[in-house]
Amino acid sequence: MILAGNRAYGCQILTMGTEIQASPAMNAVLLVKTSSLGDVVHNMPAVTDIRRQWPQARISWLVEDAFAPLARLHPGVDEVIAVATRRWRSQLLAPATWREIAAFRHNLRLRAFDKIVDTQGLIRSALLTAMARGERHGYDARSIREPIASWFYDRRHAVPRELHAVVRNRTLAGLALGYQPGPVIDYGLKPNASASSSPYAVLLHGTSRARKEWRESDWIGLGQGLQHQGLRVVLPWGNEAERIRSERLSAAIKGSEVLARRPLDETAQVIGGASLVVGVDTGLLHLAAAYAVPLIGIYLATDPKLTGPVGMGPIAVLGGPGQYPAFPQVIDTAAALLADQRR
Repeated sequence: MILAGNRAYGCQILTMGTEIQASPAMNAVLLVKTSSLGDVVHNMPAVTDIRRQWPQARISWLVEDAFAPLARLHPGVDEVIAVATRRWRSQLLAPATWREIAAFRHNLRLRAFDKIVDTQGLIRSALLTAMARGERHGYDARSIREPIASWFYDRRHAVPRELHAVVRNRTLAGLALGYQPGPVIDYGLKPNASASSSPYAVLLHGTSRARKEWRESDWIGLGQGLQHQGLRVVLPWGNEAERIRSERLSAAIKGSEVLARRPLDETAQVIGGASLVVGVDTGLLHLAAAYAVPLIGIYLATDPKLTGPVGMGPIAVLGGPGQYPAFPQVIDTAAALLADQRR
């Protein structure tokens, strides 16, 4: 078990080989982080840093349209610019797609930015960065998985790839905008004040790959154990297969609730109001870290050191490649987290 706070997984905030110099007044900043869900959440502390450093600046965020509601949750974001690259790629031969791309580029270039920072570091995001007007910053060729992306930047910064994603985003933004990020990881999100007063646990059983899934028998054992600890069990879902699994789990966990499918920002508020979140390696798990909700991450096939949940709340990470935590261990961990929270 790894208990993690804001210094988890070596998440020291560093400057890497680039001298930071004081920047002139910053009027407009564009952050390019388009996807996916977890990556978007990991970019939020960089937004908080920029807002604190430049309280009068206009901060815009270019993000995939599916995740635009999530980006809008951050109070430091003045403008969300939605892009549809996923849909464009699936319809690349259609003339309407190219007309839409041309219109997007035209509208983007109507704006002028002091600094443009591509924290995604992919060829796709670099091409979007190149469409905007302003000084373009990104990772250097050794710092990203797709080195060609660095060709599109005016200024390139070295940020070691072995750092956690949150640290990489914050470090790059600091290097680009001329400040040193502080030690506190602040996602800028606050739970809805009207959240339910009845304590509940959110179980995030859905994930993108079968090898990341936890056995249903363990989810059932966990849900029943959490109910014995006085927590109502809530089961969200994102696709039809997850809905069917939620219903199977709910049938075995008496008194649990299968949520109706809802927009991403509303799902975020459900997570933010929880007393506990338990999930496998999935983007929604990072929202619990962002809201500082006590959370347990169950990692079965991936290494959490680079992209595991980090934040200022109580966090436990169980498992890892070649390790399988059973539900009694998760129940014991949940009891310890909740006891610490009450204290």
